Amino acid sequence: MSSPVDNKENKGEEVISRNFIENIIDKDIEEGHCKKVVTRFPPEPNGYLHIGHAKSILLNYGLAKEYDGDFHLRFDDTNPMKEKSEYVESIMEDVKWICGDLDVEQVFYASDYFDQMYECAIKLIKKGKAYVCDLSADEIREYRGTLKEPGKNSPYRERTIEENLDLFERMRDGEFEDGSKVLRAKIDMSSPNINMRDPVIYRVARMEHHNTGDKWCIYPMYDFAHPIEDAIEGVTHSICTLEFEDHRPLYDWVVRELEFENPPKQIEFAKLYLTNVVTGKRYIKKLVEDGIVDGWDDPRLVTISALRRRGFTPESIRKFMELSGISKAQSSSDYAMLEYCIREDLKMKRPRMMAVLDPIKLVITNYPENEIEYLDVANNLENPDMGNRKVPFGKVLYIDREDFMIDPPRKYFRLFPGNEVRLMNAYFVKCTDYLTDEEGNVTEIHCTYDPETKSGTGFTGRKVKGTIHWVCAETAEKAEVRLYENIVDEEKGVYNEDGTINVNPDSLKVLKNCYIEPSLAEAQPMDSFQFVRHGYFCVDSKDSTKEHIVFNRIVSLKSSYRPK
Repeated sequence: MSSPVDNKENKGEEVISRNFIENIIDKDIEEGHCKKVVTRFPPEPNGYLHIGHAKSILLNYGLAKEYDGDFHLRFDDTNPMKEKSEYVESIMEDVKWICGDLDVEQVFYASDYFDQMYECAIKLIKKGKAYVCDLSADEIREYRGTLKEPGKNSPYRERTIEENLDLFERMRDGEFEDGSKVLRAKIDMSSPNINMRDPVIYRVARMEHHNTGDKWCIYPMYDFAHPIEDAIEGVTHSICTLEFEDHRPLYDWVVRELEFENPPKQIEFAKLYLTNVVTGKRYIKKLVEDGIVDGWDDPRLVTISALRRRGFTPESIRKFMELSGISKAQSSSDYAMLEYCIREDLKMKRPRMMAVLDPIKLVITNYPENEIEYLDVANNLENPDMGNRKVPFGKVLYIDREDFMIDPPRKYFRLFPGNEVRLMNAYFVKCTDYLTDEEGNVTEIHCTYDPETKSGTGFTGRKVKGTIHWVCAETAEKAEVRLYENIVDEEKGVYNEDGTINVNPDSLKVLKNCYIEPSLAEAQPMDSFQFVRHGYFCVDSKDSTKEHIVFNRIVSLKSSYRPK
């Protein structure tokens, strides 16, 4: 997680910059408080992970790797009301994809510890540190007090240990209705920290659990379960986001009162905030349920599964997190920085192919009839190691409609009547004529070519200012191309006053009449390429078939972000 920085005092020598979490861990190791670093990523399986979760995954995973320790993926599945096996499976896939080499044996479930959590609750009751309370949820809130006023004790706070043990056992046995009784920690109703005012640690809830079925009708609350899970697994540093900072005293109270040896240490860091995107699970869920997107993996979203489907790479997300940094201060990252990272990752790795998204026919009138020649084309001019490919060329081609104008403005260097351009990797062609339909739309362009101007022959007779790409009509394959923009209308902001999302009506444009080089038709789902002048694209993993190939635009070629 560290990054090299230039230190002027050391005359440009490379030194290592440590973030504040690494400094804490270094000190714990130095003072003998930690022998082996163990970290964890503990998602609740109540939805799909998004880009913000990637920061926590990579931080925890990266620290474990850095210190030659262990990393656990642990599902905090203590609330069966919102949890589904579908979410467990998607999270597992996301974490494996980002981490690259996650071992299945490193996967844990909070529900595996329900028996131990129950015994922990019994221990607190026997110590006089927990009691069964009959107040309703509304009454508990009323008794809790405010930030300015202390709370007041529950009338059930002084029940005897024997009575509490009996009632809690009967809660477990299903004798009481949902919501009629809870188990609360007995701490301090006058504490300035509201989280310490006798928090609920168990509730009655008759729900089928995805892992334990109907074994339990009482479930632990997150703030009680989480420190126990960490302690059982030997987690040394429980790294979480800043909203849990006020919960840390309760975390420490739980592990202290339960007398765990080598208790874990909670450390908080700032969340990742990304400008003009939707990350809240309930908002994404609403977009899915309303049919505005085609699922949690819709490429317009920033769930990890959506980014993967769109064509982002684990390497690009890791680079984005590195640039975003780790700190205690809240800040926002620009979505353009994420786009910069994927461009940087792909530009040397992916072949640059020709695809025509808005086709118009170009006929070379003096090219031999029924002849196809194969031209040598570099796969990536910036990376010669990627070699060359053969691209078919013939009398009839397709070019993009924007590359031809009848009456062009000044400094338009592409094709227009009387003008000469280079067909990329091929020949010079000069426009001699064009055809239009009844509405005046150009349907066909006629050109002549100069066979002496073939690319690679060293022709220097004259120069042209414009170069355009093309595909051979006879061999081209048809494809569907999806152009994605932000799901949010950025000019209006993410949310309306009523909490709904300002949806961009132009967030998806589907082009069904595109033509691609024939070799692209063999591409497999998730294969990605640069389409000359159009950006980076990948084969859609959900809708693309051999008979009907679909490409998603990952990112355009233009960037508004400049690295510092």
